[in-house]
Amino acid sequence: MESNIALLQPVVLLVLWSLIMWLWMYATRIPAIISAKMKLDPNAPSGSQMAQLPANVRWKADNYNHLMEQPTIFYAIVLALVFLGNNSDLSIYAAWAYTVLRIIHSLVQVTINKIELRFAIFVLSNVPLFVLTINAALRVFA
Repeated sequence: MESNIALLQPVVLLVLWSLIMWLWMYATRIPAIISAKMKLDPNAPSGSQMAQLPANVRWKADNYNHLMEQPTIFYAIVLALVFLGNNSDLSIYAAWAYTVLRIIHSLVQVTINKIELRFAIFVLSNVPLFVLTINAALRVFA
């Protein structure tokens, strides 16, 4: 059970980080909307109103959306590994590597948003995700 907790810790941290990003997004977005005196229109095309906000405000929302996309695969595969009883050191290290790289990716996106650096971190974060998935596939299909 204790090693299952070790594998679940990076999952919980990434969820916590996602909620921090949610708070950061609204802590910047709401003041920007008020400052711009925007009238929110439910009939406006999706994204058109938020596109009027400063880029550094939009970056937080973009990152929050990213944290709702690919990490869902991470959550599923780690939970599958826990269920399968595969809580090896390799899986634990890979889960932590993925989580740390996604947090670094977030920090780059919401501060400097250098796309080339962000992309490199994103690609690198896929390596531990592949490791985790291969570990699960070997257990399920062996």
